[in-house]
Amino acid sequence: MDYMMERLKAMKKRLEDIDKILAQGEGDYKTLAALSKERAGLATPVEMYDRIQAMEKSIRDDREMLKDSDADIREMAKADLQELEAKLEQTKKDLQLELLPKDENDERNVLMEIRGAAGGDEANIFAGDLFRMYEHYADKKNWKIKVLDSQPTALGGYSLVSFLVEGKGVYSRLKFESGAHRVQRVPVTEANGRIQTSTATVLVMPEIEKVDIEINPADLSIDTYHSSGAGGQNVNKTESAVRITHKPTGIVVSCQVERSQMQNKEMAMEMLKAKLQSKYESEQEEKVGTERRLKVGTGERNERIRTYNYPQNRVTDHRIGYTMLNLPRFMDGDLDDLLDALREADQTDKLQEETRRLQQQES
Repeated sequence: MDYMMERLKAMKKRLEDIDKILAQGEGDYKTLAALSKERAGLATPVEMYDRIQAMEKSIRDDREMLKDSDADIREMAKADLQELEAKLEQTKKDLQLELLPKDENDERNVLMEIRGAAGGDEANIFAGDLFRMYEHYADKKNWKIKVLDSQPTALGGYSLVSFLVEGKGVYSRLKFESGAHRVQRVPVTEANGRIQTSTATVLVMPEIEKVDIEINPADLSIDTYHSSGAGGQNVNKTESAVRITHKPTGIVVSCQVERSQMQNKEMAMEMLKAKLQSKYESEQEEKVGTERRLKVGTGERNERIRTYNYPQNRVTDHRIGYTMLNLPRFMDGDLDDLLDALREADQTDKLQEETRRLQQQES
């Protein structure tokens, strides 16, 4: 905690220096914009630090008043001291969370991809159920969903559906959804009423800015084809759909939602950039060999992160041991309780690591 207070003193000094520079208004636009952004990141923790300083002074004053000869003053000081100490403890906890490294992708839109995995037709049906679940959730959050590519099946599911989710803080809410989702239920294709276990995979990627990833055109193989609808029938007489293969990595993306081949190509390129960025970050993490693995899991697609058990009306997230006994409500998009729990587990894990780091620096 002493190290954290020293860090906050330095942040306050830096904030004061930035305010002086901005007040003078000297410098090019890029420099001033960068300073304004830095200031925004300093303002909240410094304000909380000032509040802590003020509360600690008031606590010292109250403790002096406890020595007063007047019983009424002592009683008033005692009540005020209890309230202040509780507020101080909570503010310090909030400040620790505020000082945790921010995920720069949290405010970005996301590209999502859902695929039917193990379980044949039932897996594809479940992939469709998951897609509609996220549609309902997006509607509750006033987000927009745009389907980029889909491979619908005759029974109402998808072997693949990829889509863009646009809105405020989308990635911060959905980033822990990547992984294998398992369903246990009696499929519509099961004549004997036996419960079957099937899986669908979900991939969540932050929408990447155009400047983030550079791609050599020579590394691409681009094919065009007729877009298709339910059951696979062609719905467009021109070859407007686009499939792009990145030859060095083997990554394949496709888009058929737009009528224009050029628009589909642009959107497919954005999907490719997002996948390449995700692959690069995963490789970097493996190379560094980081000690920490978040309680919420790494989000790799081969992990079973959640089970949807229909006979028991239960959804369980295996990463944090969360269980909800109202599966229909969950499938209707009531995801906030679970997503909040995942975020809190992530923050707790990061906070523990930060505390260990600070303790090592102080020792």
